[in-house]
Amino acid sequence: MTTPNVAPIPELYVSYDSAAKLKLEAAELFSIDLTPRQLCDLELLMNGGFYPLKGFLSEADYNGVVENMRLADGSLWPMPITLDVSEELAAKVEPGQDVALRDQEGVILAIMSISDKWEPNKALEAEKVFGADDVAHPAVNYLHNTAGKIYLGGPITGIQQPIHYDFRARRDTPNELRAYFRKMGWRKIVAFQTRNPLHRAHQELTFRAAKDAQANLLIHPVVGMTKAGDIDHFTRVRCYEAVLDKYPAATTHMSLLNLAMRMAGPREAVWHGLIRRNHGCTHIIVGRDHAGPGKNSAGEDFYGPYEAQELFRAHQSEIGCEMVDFKQMVYVQERAQYEPADEIEEGVTVLNISGTELRRRLVEGLEIPEWFSFPEVVTELRKTKPPRAQQGFTVFLTGLSGSGKSTIANALMVKLMEMGGRPVTLLDGDVVRKHLSSELGFSKEHRDINIKRIGYVASEITKNGGIAICAPIAPYTATRRAVREMIEAYGAFVETYVATTLEECEKRDRKGLYKLAREGKIKEFTGISDPYEEPQKPELRIDTQGTDVDFCAQQVILKLEQMGLIGSER
Repeated sequence: MTTPNVAPIPELYVSYDSAAKLKLEAAELFSIDLTPRQLCDLELLMNGGFYPLKGFLSEADYNGVVENMRLADGSLWPMPITLDVSEELAAKVEPGQDVALRDQEGVILAIMSISDKWEPNKALEAEKVFGADDVAHPAVNYLHNTAGKIYLGGPITGIQQPIHYDFRARRDTPNELRAYFRKMGWRKIVAFQTRNPLHRAHQELTFRAAKDAQANLLIHPVVGMTKAGDIDHFTRVRCYEAVLDKYPAATTHMSLLNLAMRMAGPREAVWHGLIRRNHGCTHIIVGRDHAGPGKNSAGEDFYGPYEAQELFRAHQSEIGCEMVDFKQMVYVQERAQYEPADEIEEGVTVLNISGTELRRRLVEGLEIPEWFSFPEVVTELRKTKPPRAQQGFTVFLTGLSGSGKSTIANALMVKLMEMGGRPVTLLDGDVVRKHLSSELGFSKEHRDINIKRIGYVASEITKNGGIAICAPIAPYTATRRAVREMIEAYGAFVETYVATTLEECEKRDRKGLYKLAREGKIKEFTGISDPYEEPQKPELRIDTQGTDVDFCAQQVILKLEQMGLIGSER
């Protein structure tokens, strides 16, 4: 008899013949192009990873999930899986209508029958699902500043899987994994959820967890969307592959999960459990502060260290996947081995390297000891993170019109070019307007688009080892944060607030813009009729009043030197 965890699970795909017919019909339908996050969600809806969901949540299901982690029929489900769209798009569709869902290349993946269209209370969603309506949380920031205003719900008819060109042999649907477990005769499988490279402590932990549960091990890393600043999945998968041979091949398997994480802590842990159950696992390792996003606006952790484990334990039987406690493993120097932190007697020397310390050592090209990580993993990480003085970076000067941003940017560019070593590009606000954004006006929406274009170009320059200097006004915190996230995926982002007062900027008003704004002849002018949101924690703050340009540019140079971005190479 086949045990439930390896029996086939329902999918939302139609047969091959029906798919060919539906593709032709779908070509005539109104289309929605999905965002990267929606594509991850759609894939797991169609392949059974989000079972029992049959599509994007209806309004009744959404309300139940937000309020008490239950669908309208009472089934446990902790995470809103919604199709968010703009108001303009929402105005073109109605419940009762079928729409084609396409990937970013325009390939039709599914048909959705719209059952519901509503405007959600996002502040309530943030509060209930993520524990606080605080934009320091990446998913809350996404909810308010990226996601569309209107949600569409309705069942999905799957036509074809999204196409992945990378690591194809490592990607399995829930039914492919269940078939593998059946074939191998595995009945107890413990899943290890990770979005970080595996170091020796993780290897010890996973090995011990599988042994304690007398189960086989599935290393199941997330390669969809994780948290801004995380190591890219290409590097991580190469790191996983480098350590796979440290595990017994007969009892360990690795598969990649195309999940868009929400970093929702306790609710995310329950969600991960349900997803792993759908993939055929009987156990999952739940970590300390599992899927936590870091600090909130007050500088405290969003979730308590064991909140995720407590919520999981409360729903364990319903999840259908048992929790294995994540034991913190530390290296005992005297015995030259890893041991659980809570089993170590006093007086022994415990060695540990935090994630922050590891990043510092990588950035500065310092030694990473073999007791901490495998040399093969360190080699892969070093390929992605050369010493900081060889990495690309972006200096982002923000401030009011007339504050001196462009003048400082020009002086800085010359100083950096004089040093040599890396190409330097100046992305000045006016120059970008002329070459990249000539069709844009000055509404909030258009200004945001302009800043994001600057951010995109700067991120490409940074990724390729160059220096980008940007000098737009960039008055809005959320937009500057979006640009920071774009750039920090590849290198350092040095936000420099040119904090010249409004009075001083008006005095310097060479172009006469402030005068026209005061007379009402220029609408939505930053500082007069439109707000400038001051950066709260810039890397550098410069006041140009009573100082010359050379001194201001030198302050930036000193900051770059302090951050290890320029200067002597090790």
